[in-house]
Amino acid sequence: MKKMQFWSRHQRYFLWSGLVLVGLTFGLIGFEYSDELETAAVSRAEEPANPPAGKISLVIKERERLLEVYQDGQFYKQYRVAVGKGETPTPIGEWNVVWKDYNWGTGFGTRWMGLNVPWGIYGIHGTNKPWSIGQFASHGCIRLRNKDVEELFEWVPIGTPVRIDGRRTKVERVLKFQIAGPDVVILQMKLKELGFLAGRADGIFGKDTEQAVKNLQLEKGLPQDGIVNKQLIELMEL
Repeated sequence: MKKMQFWSRHQRYFLWSGLVLVGLTFGLIGFEYSDELETAAVSRAEEPANPPAGKISLVIKERERLLEVYQDGQFYKQYRVAVGKGETPTPIGEWNVVWKDYNWGTGFGTRWMGLNVPWGIYGIHGTNKPWSIGQFASHGCIRLRNKDVEELFEWVPIGTPVRIDGRRTKVERVLKFQIAGPDVVILQMKLKELGFLAGRADGIFGKDTEQAVKNLQLEKGLPQDGIVNKQLIELMEL
């Protein structure tokens, strides 16, 4: 009877490689399955049986990667979303849905809802990369699974308000009338917190924002020129 031969080094290597490959495959399947369960749990929490009947508004929580639907100011439903990467952040501020479309372009899934962000094209849309949902993965848009965005698309009329809460960038330039940008949103949000601005943080330095700055300058004993210079930036801790 011949003695059993030990496997060669090459055979052991191929066996080890195969086991690693199988492990990775099942690991990825398990990750995708657990992610699907987590996403489903988020979407099903308190899931209503019927579409909302009142006035719709949306709140997107960038840090939590959640989109919340409100009906007449009351929470209605939420979805897991993907938001912008660090170098291409989702624009915080107070926007509106200004146009809707089907199959808007490659990578945007089955539905598109555009926002009136003044410095770029941003929207709420589907995706052909469902594994990115729940991640900081986009170029600034808000991604949903196609089945979720298709449902939301039917609920959201043109003009629907959309508030995006998230990370605030530092203001590094002088701000004045007719300037637009994410730093203007930061200024407007601060003015609202201080009680000087009643309007929306829409990223446009208009007359209301200019007057709010002048009122702040008056209170602080500064020249009332409506310009947010370095001194005022430091004073407001922007």
